[in-house]
Amino acid sequence: MTTQDFIIALFCAVDQERLDVPKRPDAKRYLSEVVTLALLFAIKGGGTRAFDRWLTRDYLPLFPQVPERTRLARLFKTHTAWTARFMAAPTVLGVADSYGIALLHPMWEGRSPAQIGKKGTRNHRWIVGGKPCLILNQWGLICAWDGATAKVHDTHFQPLIARGDGQMMVLTDRGFHAKTGDPVNMKVCPRGTWNTRMLVETVLSRLTTVFHSKKVGHRVWAYCRARVAWTMAALNLLARWGMEIDEHEMVRLSIAKFSL
Repeated sequence: MTTQDFIIALFCAVDQERLDVPKRPDAKRYLSEVVTLALLFAIKGGGTRAFDRWLTRDYLPLFPQVPERTRLARLFKTHTAWTARFMAAPTVLGVADSYGIALLHPMWEGRSPAQIGKKGTRNHRWIVGGKPCLILNQWGLICAWDGATAKVHDTHFQPLIARGDGQMMVLTDRGFHAKTGDPVNMKVCPRGTWNTRMLVETVLSRLTTVFHSKKVGHRVWAYCRARVAWTMAALNLLARWGMEIDEHEMVRLSIAKFSL
């Protein structure tokens, strides 16, 4: 599949999700185009300038009405609510974990009053940035997510886990355990137990290697959350396309072939 074929297939998949939404009479482009571009931006990774150069140089005939770079970024933020349509349904068993995103080098912390990231640790390393928390169903698809700065503890996301009470049991590591108590539907897994949790490590590695989400350059929190939201939506969409289930009903996520 060429990149052009992939973009067309992505647009068709997005358009199927919004058949019930008519185009505004004063709109210059269909909403499916904006959503497709936002998903492509999440998959491509990098900044808006590099994405704009790539899009206008190689694929402008597919999007002849593409707006100016900053206008396009504002459209991505405005239509972030559309990512909810790509979230997966919960299953009886789920997995939760957090993921560190670096927004700034630790040496530059505090140099700007407009800094949005906070200093925290992730994988035994200091980062200045944010920390989204993902809840996956048994197929490795994202059911829900939330984000905060890297400074917060994983227990900050317990309310997100508690929302699934009565729908799914969520497996977590010991970092989510709080002395004051845990949600009823949360099970803390000691190290070396419940190998099912390794599914979330696969998903997090895809975020790093395919979506290049370990480092982003946003300087406004609303745009950073929008970037994460579109990344989660793109991950679900590509995971459905590349999902393989072996004879032991083990999930094999294969989305590296969709990397741009």
